[in-house]
This record gives sequence, structure tokens and C-alpha cells, in this order.
Amino acid sequence: MLGCRVDGFTLKEAVELLSCFIASGKPHHVVTLNAEMAYRALHDPELKDIINRADLVTPDGAGVVWATRILGTPVPERVAGIDLVQALAWQAAEKGWRLFLYGGVPGVAEEAARKLKERHPGLNIIGTSHGYLSKEEERELLQHLKENRPHLLLVALGSPKQEYWIAQHLKELGVPVAIGVGGSLDVLAGRIRRAPRFMQGLGLEWLYRVLQEPKRVKRVLALPKFIIAVLTQARKLKRTKRLK
Repeated sequence: MLGCRVDGFTLKEAVELLSCFIASGKPHHVVTLNAEMAYRALHDPELKDIINRADLVTPDGAGVVWATRILGTPVPERVAGIDLVQALAWQAAEKGWRLFLYGGVPGVAEEAARKLKERHPGLNIIGTSHGYLSKEEERELLQHLKENRPHLLLVALGSPKQEYWIAQHLKELGVPVAIGVGGSLDVLAGRIRRAPRFMQGLGLEWLYRVLQEPKRVKRVLALPKFIIAVLTQARKLKRTKRLK
């Protein structure tokens, strides 16, 4: 889709795959792909390469699910970053996986950790950090992660910063699973409310988010461009098939 790989796993299958990643002990990068990121990657070869080299790329947004259907290779369902995190938290509490939460404004990761522990007794969150670190503080964070080796590292620096950060540091950290989770920590911390089920079902979660955070409207302007790019790709595919 627009040159980006999208993996056709259900949420249940994605959690099972990540469980295998953790069991392997080897580092893995998970990308939660939405329309805005996919459109940016169309004009950012380095980001596109990071996405396509990732070990799992989930269809995070309704726009991506729509695009795969239009292009003739539909994914079974949307696998949003927030749903993936919540499903993994259940598994982590049961299996003893260690988590680290990195990103958001000061206080968000800590509050998200507290609320996750309330929902999942026994969940082992070994640390948190906000996403506004100095160079020295970031070096200390990297050292802490190398020494304590969480099984799951949730990185909420916003896209594409979180994708670049994971790609740059994953190998040295050796974390079995690092996931770029965008604004998921804000939702988990209760700073942002998630859209009602009916809006999620209609693919309007992005609109609900904009109503809560009007400053995000500039980012939404990428959606019409994304739609045009997908329809252009679909026309080219149909033309190619006719020529064959």
C-alpha cells in the first residue's frame, strides 16, 4: 500500500506472534501504521524503509484498512496500537513480561503505568520516562534499558520520531519487542478519551480525536492526499491488469 508493507493479522494473531518474538529473546520492531504515516512514507524513503524492514506492521487506522480493500488485498481487521497494548498487558501480567513505557509529556507515562497496573494486577512495569529528555538524560535511559532489558518497550514519541528512534536503538538495546504506540499512553493515562464504539466502527476515531485536540487538524489534512494517492495506485493496478 503506497509502497508500505501491511501485515494481515488479526489482533489475536498479532499477540500470538509477539509472544513468539518475546520467547525468541531477539530484538523486533513493531510498526502501527496509520494513513498519515503511510502518506509521509510516500515522500520519505528512509521512513518507508524502516516500515518495510519492521518485523510486524499492523493496520492501525481505518484509512489503512480501507486502502487495503480498495487495492484488492484486504486485511481481516484493524489492529490499533491502543488495542494491541491492552491485549499485550493481559498477556504480560499472566506471563511475567517486563514492560517499560517511554514517551508523552511529563506525567503521562507514569499515570498510564499506574492505571495499567490497576487493571492488570501483577503487571511488571519496570520503569517509565517522558519523551522530553536532554541528550544526557536519553543516554541514561538507554543505559537503563540495556541493563534491565524489558520484554516490551512501548515508545510514544509520535510518528515518525518513534519509528526513527526504535530503528536507531533497537539493536543495541536488544529489547525483544519495541512498539511505536503514538498517543496510546495519553489514552491509557486518561488524558484523552477514546472514541465511542459506534464511531470506531464507522472509522471516525480520528474525528473524535480532533474534536478533543483541535491542534491535530493540520495532521488530518494529510487524509485527503492519502485517499487520492491510494485511488491513483488502484487505477494504475487496474490498468496494469488490463494490459496483461
